[in-house]
Amino acid sequence: MAMTVNLLDFDAQRFATFLEERGEKPFRAKQLMRWIHHFGVSDFAAMTDIAKVTREKLAAEAVITPPSLMLEQASEDGTRKWLLDVGTGNGVEAVFIPEDDRGTLCVSSQVGCALECTFCSTGRQGFNRNLSTAEIIGQLWWANKALGRDPKGDRIVSNVVMMGMGEPLANFDNVVAAMRLMLDDHAYGLSRRRVTLSTSGLVPQMDRLREACPVALAVSLHAPNDALRDEIVPINKKYPLKELMAACQRYLEKAPRDFITFEYVMLDGVNDTMEHARQLVALVKDVPCKFNLIPFNPFPNSGYDRSKPDAIRRFRDHLIQAGYIVTVRKTRGDDIDAACGQLAGQVKDKTKRTLRLAAEGKTTNIIQLTRE
Repeated sequence: MAMTVNLLDFDAQRFATFLEERGEKPFRAKQLMRWIHHFGVSDFAAMTDIAKVTREKLAAEAVITPPSLMLEQASEDGTRKWLLDVGTGNGVEAVFIPEDDRGTLCVSSQVGCALECTFCSTGRQGFNRNLSTAEIIGQLWWANKALGRDPKGDRIVSNVVMMGMGEPLANFDNVVAAMRLMLDDHAYGLSRRRVTLSTSGLVPQMDRLREACPVALAVSLHAPNDALRDEIVPINKKYPLKELMAACQRYLEKAPRDFITFEYVMLDGVNDTMEHARQLVALVKDVPCKFNLIPFNPFPNSGYDRSKPDAIRRFRDHLIQAGYIVTVRKTRGDDIDAACGQLAGQVKDKTKRTLRLAAEGKTTNIIQLTRE
């Protein structure tokens, strides 16, 4: 008996191939994509403009199965967080942040993260596996359904940021397939300017992304020199700042925006002095960019404190005086642990990182979310 396939795993090309192999016309791919992604339909019987015999054939061979809900939380500021079941005891988190002019969905790409950035709750939880395309795009599919989106009305989710759990470029193929669905006019129809991928700096994959699917790019920088970045963003030991800056310049050749966004978490006494600000200006002088300063969002036993407001203000002002656009990220959803750096989900750690940290006295004691 043939295994059923999950059509949420298919981008336009895979849809076309799948249907062609079954003797269907190419336009069926666009019809299916609209039903699944634009209208959020998961029942073939409801796809009324597709022939009944075709629907029956599809139902026998395929399913439309997003991750199922384990837990939903709502913040006082309107932020909503969903813990979604991705099997074998693992859960990933997606966060919706409503604003006056946009609605942004923060999407996860991995169960946990393998990069071990020291200030990130997700990084402390270890790593289990990459998410499939279905599990990535399923977060957007789920959010539209949960938020009550009317396919004939305005988008509730107008922007997507690949900034949830995991390093997106470490799951390159599945993330790119999911982003192509986000951009496809027959699926979600977002522009490349409204989809942002955040990376800690995987240089070869940045070059691949430039050719395959150049969306807006954010780089998790967090330090202005190699010595400090080696310590708090360990991937820097493999791809140091000189290589990273050069990759940013190359990426801009095909990027939908004419700048890179550098994200910089503000850690008290670690990376927030005026000398750090001066080093940062020198580092990025050849890269058109803007800065997103992120006040550190605490989690238990992190070992870090949030920079003082005066330190953040002085740091910001120095960058502005140097001619850069700078935003200080407003903390959203921290009452439900949905703020930047706080996502932990539910990770069956295969790396034994949690055991190692416990032995070193660095456990986070994060309460794992479970079914209620």
